[in-house]
Amino acid sequence: MRASAAFFDIDGTIYREGLITEVFKKMIRYELIDESKWHQEVRPAFLDWDKRQGDYDTYLQKMVDVYKEAVKGISPFHMKYVAKKVVEQKGDRVYTFSRSKIIWHQQQKHKVIAISGSPIELVREMSKKYCMDDYRGTIYKLDDQGTYNGEIIPMWDSQSKKKAILEIIEEYDIDLDKSYAYGDTAGDFTMLKMVGNPFAINPTKELLMKILADDELRGKIKIVVERKDVTYLLDIERLDFQ
Repeated sequence: MRASAAFFDIDGTIYREGLITEVFKKMIRYELIDESKWHQEVRPAFLDWDKRQGDYDTYLQKMVDVYKEAVKGISPFHMKYVAKKVVEQKGDRVYTFSRSKIIWHQQQKHKVIAISGSPIELVREMSKKYCMDDYRGTIYKLDDQGTYNGEIIPMWDSQSKKKAILEIIEEYDIDLDKSYAYGDTAGDFTMLKMVGNPFAINPTKELLMKILADDELRGKIKIVVERKDVTYLLDIERLDFQ
């Protein structure tokens, strides 16, 4: 009998913000990244999003672009240490719904797999914390000296996540029709569409618009919004976009 799986994005889906932001700030604190990188390049995009004058995807992409350049020449040893500290200190700051779903899937003996655009060192630590079966994350390549060279193999876009899932279903003999996926941004669109039981967790407007334009996905997806200590299941056909 083929296995069922649950694919989880992390940033904004399990974790309530972006874990890469926490890594960025801690690397500044440890003087591995110049503080001006945050104030001059990332903070303006963050403030636009925080004031709801910009979108989350733009802020996150800016964070990734600056981070990619900022870590050039840094050893993976430092990244692994920072990732471990971030998850130790912040790893419980997750959505109640997502945490309960992870536990439920584990009780059902489903394969629980993280597929996230965060650095793979960070994804590894979150995967260990929540006892997941496997994980995929963005790989930051190394140069001949064993330090980051600014090149990456991304895992935040739809095509990269699709490729990862296709590899995983072969490895674990997974039945996608009986599987689940949880995501929050447009980068999760393909992942959500591939499974029989997709969930959009506090989705961005861009993701919602893509769902509305896709009859197949619109007919099977569940929209979940968690605010304070209440979880809402929304009817996508009745949402009023502003």
